Amino acid sequence: MRVAFTRREFLKSAAGTAVLASTAASYARVVGANDRISIGMIGCGDRGRNAHMAGVHPFAKAQNVEFTAVCDPWRVAREKAAELVKQWYGREARVFSSYRDLLELKDVDAVMIASCDHVHTTHLEAAAKAKKDVYCEKPLAKDFEKLKVACDAVKAAGVVVQIGTQLRSFPTFTGCRELYKTGILGKVARIEQCRNGTQPYWYGYLKREVRKEDVDWKEFAGDAAAGEFDAIKYSGWYGYREFSDGPVPGFGSHYLDLVHYITGATFPTRCVCMGGTYTWKDGHKFTCPDHVEAMWEYPEGFMVHYSSNLGNGGGNTFKMFGDVGTLDMVNWNAPVLTAEGGSKNKGSIRGTKAVESVERPEHFLDWLQCLRTRKTCNAPIEAGYQHAVGCLMAVRAYDSGKRQVYDSEKREIREG
Repeated sequence: MRVAFTRREFLKSAAGTAVLASTAASYARVVGANDRISIGMIGCGDRGRNAHMAGVHPFAKAQNVEFTAVCDPWRVAREKAAELVKQWYGREARVFSSYRDLLELKDVDAVMIASCDHVHTTHLEAAAKAKKDVYCEKPLAKDFEKLKVACDAVKAAGVVVQIGTQLRSFPTFTGCRELYKTGILGKVARIEQCRNGTQPYWYGYLKREVRKEDVDWKEFAGDAAAGEFDAIKYSGWYGYREFSDGPVPGFGSHYLDLVHYITGATFPTRCVCMGGTYTWKDGHKFTCPDHVEAMWEYPEGFMVHYSSNLGNGGGNTFKMFGDVGTLDMVNWNAPVLTAEGGSKNKGSIRGTKAVESVERPEHFLDWLQCLRTRKTCNAPIEAGYQHAVGCLMAVRAYDSGKRQVYDSEKREIREG
C-alpha cells in the first residue's frame, strides 16, 4: 500500500532523506537533459484524474511534459493518480496529502489545481508564490477577498495561468465569437441560459465507503467550518455551502465566461438572484440550491439571465437575442444563427444557418504550449477574475435578498 508523507515526516529517517534526494535529483536530471516540463497534480479526484491528467496525457509526448507528483487529502484518490503516473511514464510519482509539500519540490515546473471550490484561491496563491505555472479549475473563487489576493499573487509572480473554463477553446464558440463581432444580430439586449437536470449533480459523487482513516480531513477543510469528518460531506462536497455555492458558480461560471468571451464584455454592474431547495429534500440535508435564477446587467447594454432547475431536465436553452435574429448555442457542438424573433425588415439573416467553427488549440494543449512560449493563455487570470466576480455577485444576492453592484475601479461588490 502506498503511503503519503508530509515532508517533515519523510525527512525523519536517513533512508527517507536518501530516497527523496535521489528521486528529486532524478527528476531534475530529466528536466535538465531534455527540457521536459514537470507537472504536479493538486486534487486527484474524478476531475483531477479523468479530466486534467487524462486531458494532458495525449499531448505529453509531443509537448515533452510529465506528471511527477500528486497530492490529495484522500489516500485512495492520490494512489489512483500515482498509478496513472507509473502506467504512463514508468516512474514512481512523489505522493503527498498536502499541496504545501508538493509546492516545495523545486523540480516541479507547473501544477494543475482540481481541488474543491473553497480552496482554489488558496492553492492558486500558494502556487504563484512558489513560482509555478498553473492550470486552475473553475469556479475560480468562493470568497471575494481571497480572489483578489490570489489574482494579485499571479500578477506579481508573472506565472502562466490557464483557468478551466474550457468552452472558450471550443472551435464552435470561437466561431460564435467571430460571428458576434460582425454585428449580424443587430442590437443584442438579452442573453439567457437555462441549464437543467433531473437531479443535482452532487448526488453523483456520493461515496459512503470513504473511511475516516484514509482522509486528511483538516487538509481537506482548509479554513472552512467543516466540523467533524463526514463521508457524505467529503464525497458530496459540491452540495454543501461550506465547500461550494451550487449551480451559479458550478455551471454558471462557464456560461458567464462564454458571455464575456463572445461579446467582449468584462464585468456586470448589477445583479439579482433567487433560489432554494424545492425538489430534493432528503436526509443528506444538502445546502446548495437545486433551483436558482440569476440576472446580471452589463454596461454594454444587455441583460444576462441564468437559471438551473435540477428537478426536471427539460427546457434547456442558451441563446443570444438581437433585434435582427438569434444565436442559438444550446447544442455546443452545432450552434446556429436564425432569423427567429428578429425584425423581417432588418439585416440579412435568412432561415437557419450553422455557425462556422474557428479552429484553435484544445484548452489543455493551449496551456502546455503557453508554458513554453510564455504567451497569454486563452482563459487567462483576468478571465477567471471576471467570471468569479459575476458568480460572487449572484451568491451574495441569493444570500442577502438584495441587489449587488460591482465597482470595477475600486474592486468592490456592495449592495445597491
